[in-house]
Amino acid sequence: MTNIQLDLTHTRAFIRPEEFSAIEPQVLAAAKVLDGRQGPGSDFLGWLDLPVKYDRAEFRRVKAAAKRIQRQSEILVVIGIGGSYLGAKAALEFCCPTPPISPAPSRKKGPVQICFAGTNLSGPYLAQLLEALGDRDFSVNVISKSGTTTEPAIAFRVFKKKLEEKYSKEGARSRIYATTDKARGALKTLADREGYETFVVPDDVGGRFSVLTAVGLLPIAVAGIDVDALLQGAADARTRYRTAPFAENDVLQYAAARNILHRKGKAIEMLINYEPRLHFLAEWWKQLYGESEGKDGKGIFTAGADFTTDLHSLGQYIQDGRRHLFETLLDIERPEADITLETTADDLDGLNYLAGKTLDYVNKKAAQGTLEAHTDGGVPNLRIAIPEATPYYLGQLFYFFEKACAVSGYLLGVNPFDQPGVEAYKKNMFRLLKE
Repeated sequence: MTNIQLDLTHTRAFIRPEEFSAIEPQVLAAAKVLDGRQGPGSDFLGWLDLPVKYDRAEFRRVKAAAKRIQRQSEILVVIGIGGSYLGAKAALEFCCPTPPISPAPSRKKGPVQICFAGTNLSGPYLAQLLEALGDRDFSVNVISKSGTTTEPAIAFRVFKKKLEEKYSKEGARSRIYATTDKARGALKTLADREGYETFVVPDDVGGRFSVLTAVGLLPIAVAGIDVDALLQGAADARTRYRTAPFAENDVLQYAAARNILHRKGKAIEMLINYEPRLHFLAEWWKQLYGESEGKDGKGIFTAGADFTTDLHSLGQYIQDGRRHLFETLLDIERPEADITLETTADDLDGLNYLAGKTLDYVNKKAAQGTLEAHTDGGVPNLRIAIPEATPYYLGQLFYFFEKACAVSGYLLGVNPFDQPGVEAYKKNMFRLLKE
């Protein structure tokens, strides 16, 4: 089995070998502190060994619940915000991307559709979601450690009411699945009182690191994605990145490269893709790194871009604007489907020279040309090669980014596992709402 691979070829004009040599002891020290659970936030390192030390009994319950939801519902409404939904959404789009238009109706029951609520405070969004739900059978997976986070709490009120109106209070009980604290909190109290099936948000796993817990695994399993392969990919990555020496360890090399570039004034990292299925992986990554590193006046600002689409809007700035950013390209090497281009009689668009070539070939040449242009224009480029868009490689990718994030945070001198700044807007919002 091959692995995802980090390619630093297009950073060579920006990072000298001696700079890697100079930062190596710092990176190794940060990794040692992390693996030894000796650094700030060490109470939140359950994700580190999660791919091999997860609760097997709960994992079986997750898969059983997923099958039950598949039997009873056409739609699963996942209610959560931030880390409570981004990992699952990233996995769904990566492994079974949403088609541009709905498929033609089939007599055979299709896979359960997954939709997300509680991700915002928009009245029109929630109203449109309820309207689209119509009379179809649905279940709800509400995800909240406390049960009091405003966005999901409001959405859960709305969908709980709709479930009880549609199926009765008793019937709703069998369609509500609560992923929450194991012992306390408003949602746990309600779930115990009403008899909802519950799954645990582990005490030692923060929300943005929780995709491989029941937080992410239940909706991922409902979608029919192989969660065993997902965990196996993460487990294999855990072993590799824990034992490989610095020069061969992609996690440590990525943490080193981005920190060297940051010390040279590169304040922004853009995660780039050429496949729409990677858009929400970037959204998950943005929270992981932004919330982990952005504190104490420090951190690299995280942004994402969907190429070639965004080349027609952001391309000019990246090529010729301020030289304060670098790019990390996610590159899926083998697509599962493709289109071969054909000739036309008049060749008015002048593209007959591409006849016989696949669209993936054209897309990859666009990526290569852009990478070369941006590098020549003073923008360092890192590349992460993903062999195929499968659950196994996604598991590797999740673990790669999580561990690199923790090491990078320690290199910056921050606690990667807290988020003190998140509470400021909430305090102001509650004050204004109560006035």
